[in-house]
Amino acid sequence: MAAADAGPGPAGPTPIPPAHPTTNPTTDLTKGPAAPDWLTIAREVFAIEAAAIAGLSARLDQAFADAVAAILATRGRVIVCGMGKSGIIGKKIAATLASTGTPAFFMHPGEAFHGDLGMVTPADVFIAISNSGETEELVKLLPFLREHGNAIVAMTGNARSTLARHCSLHLSVRVEREACPLQLAPTASTTATLAMGDALAVALMKARDFQAHHFARLHPGGSLGRRLLQRVRDEMRTHDLPFVTPDASAEAVLAAVTAGQLGVALVTDPATAESRGGALGIITDGDLRRALQRHRQGFFDLQAGEMMTPDPISIGADSNMQTAIELMATHRITLLVVLDQDRIVGVVQK
Repeated sequence: MAAADAGPGPAGPTPIPPAHPTTNPTTDLTKGPAAPDWLTIAREVFAIEAAAIAGLSARLDQAFADAVAAILATRGRVIVCGMGKSGIIGKKIAATLASTGTPAFFMHPGEAFHGDLGMVTPADVFIAISNSGETEELVKLLPFLREHGNAIVAMTGNARSTLARHCSLHLSVRVEREACPLQLAPTASTTATLAMGDALAVALMKARDFQAHHFARLHPGGSLGRRLLQRVRDEMRTHDLPFVTPDASAEAVLAAVTAGQLGVALVTDPATAESRGGALGIITDGDLRRALQRHRQGFFDLQAGEMMTPDPISIGADSNMQTAIELMATHRITLLVVLDQDRIVGVVQK
């Protein structure tokens, strides 16, 4: 056999070419005449979706108020149901309702048709979400729901659809166009649907007079929940508080501020110092700096009573931490004196 027919020699395997041999990794793809204007595209999306939400307001009618009234009147739950992208939006709407005082949960329509309808009671309000209003998995649930006596609120973009014609109340979430340039991917329509769900949740919050402390009870694991539910006495420092009397020397005040590691000294009446009586004043490290600037060489001749800020801002031990944080923010301070029946029991910081 000729050498030319022998195939590749022992030089080894042919090197694998790079995945993108024509791409220069040093090329800046954000520049050049062919690069799209990404910011303009983003602004167009924002404009289309903002217009979609604004359009909801123009089409809002009595059905919205009736839907709020139906949910308020029910002794059951709100069940939100949707397929695909509508289902994802439905999950968020159900979560928002549940966390703002309206018992709600999401039900997948496919699972509903295979046994989960057992979770539906006649008292429940059923919210069905479908942009077309013709989603087969939802339409198939209508006979059961109607026979079961459920109030059905449909959110669709088509008032003549099967869902819209066979529901109890129809909320239009129709949009003029999607932000998707192909008019295929749900974009503006899902944004509009989410906004309609938020409008329902907020209306129900106002109707129930749902307040921050109610929110905290349903969110004990969140930072707001902790602040609203925890008391100042749970967070305050009670040990090794830096007490001084009004006649304490500047040197003694400095020592107390340093030892306490709080950046302050608490000035108390000598007669009640042992029993942690009320605070006559407070000396912060800022007070010390200002006194040093004013008096310079005479600083160490000063006494605590001459440097203190009288009547420090205080809070009760049974107040919640949110109130303490708001009080500190209002006065632009980082520490509060904590009182219990006019006695100093601790300090609390941000």
